[in-house]
Amino acid sequence: MTALYQTYQRYLEPGFTPFDPLELARRTEEIVCRGDRRKYTKFYCTGVYGTIATGYTCGCCLRCIFCWVNWSRDFPEKYGVFQSPTETFYRLSRAARKAGVDQLRISGGEPTLGKPHLLGLLERVESSPFRLFILETNGMLIGADPDYAQQIARFKKVHTRVSLKAGTPEAFTTITGARPESFELPFRGIPNLKKTGARFHVAAMSADHRIVTKKERQSILDRLGSIHLALGCNLEVEGVDP
Repeated sequence: MTALYQTYQRYLEPGFTPFDPLELARRTEEIVCRGDRRKYTKFYCTGVYGTIATGYTCGCCLRCIFCWVNWSRDFPEKYGVFQSPTETFYRLSRAARKAGVDQLRISGGEPTLGKPHLLGLLERVESSPFRLFILETNGMLIGADPDYAQQIARFKKVHTRVSLKAGTPEAFTTITGARPESFELPFRGIPNLKKTGARFHVAAMSADHRIVTKKERQSILDRLGSIHLALGCNLEVEGVDP
């Protein structure tokens, strides 16, 4: 594992070499996943979505420059505790009941890392009294694996939020560190979800011109329009809070 840590992609530095996000996802899973167990840093309720119980995951396959996640993204071996799907559901349930809310989510790093863990957790949510589970994702793995969208669609309580980081391949590399060609993956993930009938919407980081230019914003709208996404009800315009 020492060799893995020595060559593992951390935060971006000037002159960085763009990386393959799917390979980084695989390497991150080697650190944060053990079978169906996955690392989390904390569980508590937060005020978004009208208050929701949230589990915060370790590790991600992108290195977005505006990411609010702490060092658990870049040094996942140093943070978090492994939780089984049952343990994760218990901790989310406890936080939700303490606050008197009926919705859950996982966020923080990239929640789709560790497919067996996520699907095991969703099975427990589906048979529970909780009303809604929000799955936040960058869409990379769902774009690479159509079966992932099929599996997520089995769960009627799950609503997926796909976050788009940029409007062009070049800007995507600047913002995330990933290779330009991987810009396409989330745009493949959206129709993958759409075909299955899964509940989802798209969040585009396009409210702040410092992050996404007006031209890029239009590019995002054009791409979403080309896959026949109803923008009026399926697009969330996301901004950056300094």
